[in-house]
Amino acid sequence: MKQSNLACRKTERTTTGERTLKNRELLSEIICKLSDNGIENAGFEANQLLSLAGIERMKIIAEPNGEADKTAGISVKRYLERRLSGEPLQYILGEWEFYGLPFKVGKGVLIPRQDTEVIAELAREYIEATGAESVLDLCAGSGCIGIALAKTCGVSAVLVENSREAFGYLEQNIALNGVENQCRAVLGDCFCEYGRFDVIVSNPPYLTKSDMENLQREVTFEPKSALYGGNDGLDYYRKLLNIHAKNFNGLFAVEIGIGEEEAVMEIFRENGLYPSLEKDLNGIYRVVYANKT
Repeated sequence: MKQSNLACRKTERTTTGERTLKNRELLSEIICKLSDNGIENAGFEANQLLSLAGIERMKIIAEPNGEADKTAGISVKRYLERRLSGEPLQYILGEWEFYGLPFKVGKGVLIPRQDTEVIAELAREYIEATGAESVLDLCAGSGCIGIALAKTCGVSAVLVENSREAFGYLEQNIALNGVENQCRAVLGDCFCEYGRFDVIVSNPPYLTKSDMENLQREVTFEPKSALYGGNDGLDYYRKLLNIHAKNFNGLFAVEIGIGEEEAVMEIFRENGLYPSLEKDLNGIYRVVYANKT
């Protein structure tokens, strides 16, 4: 650890304008600063920031002693400052992958997470097994679930989002993934009825009051309206099930927070549905769902 800190201090002195940094030195400096600020996967993030500035990883590998482009160096410094302030890497990059597809992200929209791929995979498997044709994505945000299903399964999807900021990203992502003919974005209330669908999916706000008071620094940059689910985190489940439990032909699936499975399953039962659970890759219950076929 002492050697690592010494290396960081040594490269830090090269940013004062005394000389131009070499590619590998610039990479090392960024990794050190990220690591010193408690950011995990510092190497990955450093390469992402450098790539965004125009210095690709392969160039650093091929030309480690080459002089780093000064303009790129200025750009990556700005990106680094934003990251060190706590801003999520995904917002800085402006795009993030979900289910193998690209999604535009930024201030005002929830960042797609790997955990949410569980609900997308569950719905995809159901669609492929039954031939389901229509999907309703409630609290759609960036549109990652509904768009992924439209793209991979060929279904039609209605995606409902009530935040104007998030809705802008939703529209962009429909176009980005070339599913304009399959997806209809609706700027509206997820507690309204939109007809009957084969599949209804939702990743609603589900953090509790306590969760909101103890958010990781990066998460504080994301919209609170997409995170907070009421004092016990269950407000959206109560309303969504009460309104939409009768409006699906086959599958109704929702993402849940850690430890919410029993409470959400009970809400399903109260609305006449027989729920099941699905775990994420870490063995945590991540989805509650019910199906009629």
